[in-house]
Amino acid sequence: MSSIRLVAQTREIPPVDDLLAHTSAANPLAWLRRGDGIVAAGDGIAASVRTGGAQGRGRQRILADAWRELAQDAEIDDAVTVPGTGLVAFGALAFAEESKADSVLVVPQTVIGRRDGRSWITRIRTLDDGDFAPVPEPAALAPHWAGRVGPGAQTPQGYQDAVRAALGEIADGAYEKVVLARDLTGTVPGDADLRRLVGALSTDYPDTWTFAVDGLVGASPETLVTAHARTVTARVLAGTTARGADPVADATASAALAASSKNLDEHRFAVQSVLAALRPHTRALQADGPFVLELPNLFHLATDVRGDLADGDSALDLVGAMHPTAAVAGTPTDAAIAAIRRLEPFDRGRYAGPVGWIDASGDGEWAIALRCAQFALPPADASHARRVTAYAGAGIVAGSDPEAELLETRVKFRPLVDALA
Repeated sequence: MSSIRLVAQTREIPPVDDLLAHTSAANPLAWLRRGDGIVAAGDGIAASVRTGGAQGRGRQRILADAWRELAQDAEIDDAVTVPGTGLVAFGALAFAEESKADSVLVVPQTVIGRRDGRSWITRIRTLDDGDFAPVPEPAALAPHWAGRVGPGAQTPQGYQDAVRAALGEIADGAYEKVVLARDLTGTVPGDADLRRLVGALSTDYPDTWTFAVDGLVGASPETLVTAHARTVTARVLAGTTARGADPVADATASAALAASSKNLDEHRFAVQSVLAALRPHTRALQADGPFVLELPNLFHLATDVRGDLADGDSALDLVGAMHPTAAVAGTPTDAAIAAIRRLEPFDRGRYAGPVGWIDASGDGEWAIALRCAQFALPPADASHARRVTAYAGAGIVAGSDPEAELLETRVKFRPLVDALA
C-alpha cells in the first residue's frame, strides 16, 4: 500500500473559455488539443514521483508501479466520468535511462478541464489533509516577451558531419535507420509567462498535442499511445517534407512525399516497431496508412494504429512497451540508440520521450515530446534570464542527404522558434 492516500473529487462547472488562465505562469501544467484538455490550476501539488536512471527496474516501470499504488489506494468521487476526470497525473519521461533529466509524474491539487462542451474541476488532497486546498483564481496573461536561441552543442556543420557518419555506418550494415537530433540553446526573461508560449503553440497548431509538464513545453504531432475503455490507439509519423509556398508547390510537395522511397522506407520501419510493441498487449490490431498528414508548416507520412487491449495494462505500461519507437530512435533499436550516444554531443533529456497524462483506471493520452523545449527552473531573481534548450531531429536512412536533413530540422524548429520570438 502506498504511504500516500489521495482523495479526488470531480464536479461539472460552468463552461471555461480559457484553460490557460488557470495554470501557473512560471511552471504551467497543461495538455491541450483543439481547444480541449486539462490544466493544473495554480502551483499546488498533491503528490509527485521523480526518478532518475540506473535504478535497476527502469524509469517507466518505477513510475507505473508507483502510480498503480497511488490509484488503487485513492478515494475517488467522479460525477463527470469523461477522459481526464477523477484522479489524474501529468507525466514526462526522459528519452534514455542514463539521462541526467528526471522522469516525473505530478498530481496537482486542482485540475480544470474541458472536453466536448463540458467543463469540470477536480480537487485532490491527501487523506490526512482533511480539506481541499482553496481553488486558485484565474490570472490574466503577463505582457508579451521574447526569447532568443542559437546553435547549441550540435552546430549545423556538426549535424551534417554526424549524418555523414551515420550514412557510413548504415552502408556498413550497422543499422537501417537512426534518428539524429540537434539542439538550440538560449534564454528567456526570468519572469516570462510560459502560458503565452503554450497558447501560441496551441492556437497555431491545434491538431497537435500541446503540452507543458515540469518545464517541458511543446506541440507534438505524434501520438505515442492513447488508452480508453480497453481500446488503444496510436499515430505513427515518419517521413517529412516542407510545405510549398503556393497551392501548386504544396500539391507537388505532398505528392513527392507520398511517392518517396526513402520516406516510405523510414515510415515502414516506424510502423513495424509500433506494431511489434503492441501485439503482445492486444487482441485485434490494425494499421491504416500511410497517408499524408497536413500541418501548417510541413507534411508527414502518417499511419493510425488501433487495437483492443488483451490484459490489464495501463497507458504507462504501454508507454514502456513502445518507447522508444523507430520514429524517434531508429531500427534495430539497440544499434540505433548506441549510434545516438556516439553521434549526438548532448543529453536529449526529455526530448523524444513520452509526455502525457494518466488516470486512476490506467487510461490516458501520451505523445512523443517533439517540437519542444526544456526550460530550466525559474531564477530566484526574476531579473536574471531563464535558460532554455530546444530540440529537433530527422530520420537517417540509406539515401539521406545531410543538407536536406539539416533543412528538415530547421523546419521542425520553426513552430517553437517562432513562438519564442
